[in-house]
Amino acid sequence: MALAQEDIAFIKQHLAEWLAEQSLGRPPVVYEIELRERMVRVEEELKHQRELMREGFERMDERFAAQRADMDKRFEQVDKRFEQMDKRFEQVDKRFEQSDQRLASLRADMDKRFDEILKRHDQHFLWLIGFIATTAALVVAALRYL
Repeated sequence: MALAQEDIAFIKQHLAEWLAEQSLGRPPVVYEIELRERMVRVEEELKHQRELMREGFERMDERFAAQRADMDKRFEQVDKRFEQMDKRFEQVDKRFEQSDQRLASLRADMDKRFDEILKRHDQHFLWLIGFIATTAALVVAALRYL
């Protein structure tokens, strides 16, 4: 069934009036109440989401504070360990100084002993040369008289 030109003209002429009566800008009362309820629910949900976000941020702040406190404790422990290590190094330095002093005194003692040994060797050498010279002189004298 095809529409006649008159019907099309009638529809065009009255279409704007019909749309104005059933305007989408002014929905029916039931639909308007439903929209308001939805808006209230959306606003409540947004409010709830905002509260959840605030709680989450507060918890994050608490966690960061706890982590910061934990890290501070750990750094204090590390500082204590470094202090202990410094004390140990100081003790080791003292031991090295003491051992250096001991070695210096040992060197001095050893130098004295070597000097004494050299003096003895020199004396023994002189005695040996004197003995050899005396023996040689006695042999030469004995050979002359014989």
